[in-house]
Amino acid sequence: MTMNVTTIRGNMKNFVEMVRTIAATMLAVSSLTWIVILLSPTATMGQVRMTVPPQSEPVALSGATIHTVTDGIIENGIILMENGLISAVGTDITLPSGTKVIDVSGKHIYPGLIDAYSTVGISEIGAVGVSSDVNELGDFNPNVRAEVAVNAESRHIGTTRAAGVLVTLTTPEGGLISGMSSAMSLEGWDWEEMSLESAAALNVNWPNPNPGRRRGPGFGPNPQEPPPTYGEQIQQLDDFFAEARAYRDAAVAGTEMRTDSRYAAMIPALDRDIPVVISADGAGQINDAITWAQKEGLRIVIRGGADAIHVSDRLVAEDIPVILTSTMAAPGRDYEGYDGAYSMPARLYRAGVRFAISGGSGSLYSDRLPWEAGVAVAFGLPEEEALKAVTINAAEFMGISDRVGSLEPGKQATLLITTGTPLDMTSNIEQSYIQGREIDMNNIQYHFFQKYMEKVRQHLRLIS
Repeated sequence: MTMNVTTIRGNMKNFVEMVRTIAATMLAVSSLTWIVILLSPTATMGQVRMTVPPQSEPVALSGATIHTVTDGIIENGIILMENGLISAVGTDITLPSGTKVIDVSGKHIYPGLIDAYSTVGISEIGAVGVSSDVNELGDFNPNVRAEVAVNAESRHIGTTRAAGVLVTLTTPEGGLISGMSSAMSLEGWDWEEMSLESAAALNVNWPNPNPGRRRGPGFGPNPQEPPPTYGEQIQQLDDFFAEARAYRDAAVAGTEMRTDSRYAAMIPALDRDIPVVISADGAGQINDAITWAQKEGLRIVIRGGADAIHVSDRLVAEDIPVILTSTMAAPGRDYEGYDGAYSMPARLYRAGVRFAISGGSGSLYSDRLPWEAGVAVAFGLPEEEALKAVTINAAEFMGISDRVGSLEPGKQATLLITTGTPLDMTSNIEQSYIQGREIDMNNIQYHFFQKYMEKVRQHLRLIS
């Protein structure tokens, strides 16, 4: 059976029109679906907390036990907050006229906790790829700044704040050089309002000298190339740093050249203005990373540090701090004791290594930062040192200790009012302040707790 050209063209025209109609219908349905989702009570309550305006009047918190972290404990003390800053701490303070005095007798006041390694704001739902903006393509992305990707409406912000974590070092991942960690205060309408320090630290992922087994080359005309060796990856780092250093020197000399945002972003790290945080766990990795950093003239912090205790002498001698990424991890080797990670902070403390404790990077885990430090206390770390590990130590390592990390005049009024130590699960955080703002303490977990407790109460009334 044959068909003439006119018939074929007519059929094709009808087919195209049908496809257009189906596409328009699907678009309309999709748009309507999104409208319904966005206007639904669940969506509007998804964030549940409300951003509050900047501090507008002096506020004095009176009668609490104040844990300054850096200058001891003040019983029955007063903290005066003005214009988002702490203006006075003590027991005998002259308050300016118009000060709002809040009686917090019997309570405790601590600095807001700091998570030195987090993805809060750049990762939402693990199973939904488009909700994660953690990894960038390519091996060298020093110009990536995590702050610009932070979603101020993230549900994780509310749950993280409820645990007492008020500042995060939000950190990109992937490649050999991931980009810049950004220090973020967890209050604000957008990332610009939340940002404390745009480029707090440069992140390097040290290569693994013993990578896991890989599958053989792929099938087809373009088989998979073998991955670069350990030595080749270190050479790539050497080459990139050398190129960045040459770029910096040419810029200082006034040489006319094309702007390269990657090399320009490296200059603060090359000049030792910001630290280079090197992710390394094994003793060999840590030793190699230190040797490499000394050759490059960098100021470094080791992140991970699973084997840090085995190189503690060198860490102390070189004054290199460590960010422990989890104290609640299971043993990684057959011969390790069950408490290897739990007792690591105490062992590093006794060895004289400076360290901070993080919540384990994932946005789901920043809210357990207090318990990470609390576990360390249970396994031998003095409580005051555990508190430092999630406040002033993290702030000092990341260059923000002039603003947060302790309760001192001149620093930001970012603090917690609690019933006890925030490192203990039995304590309650009753109110938090970020830069003097009395923040909304609601969050999605508390919202659902209240919702389903009401369901229980209604069923109990029906039964009774």
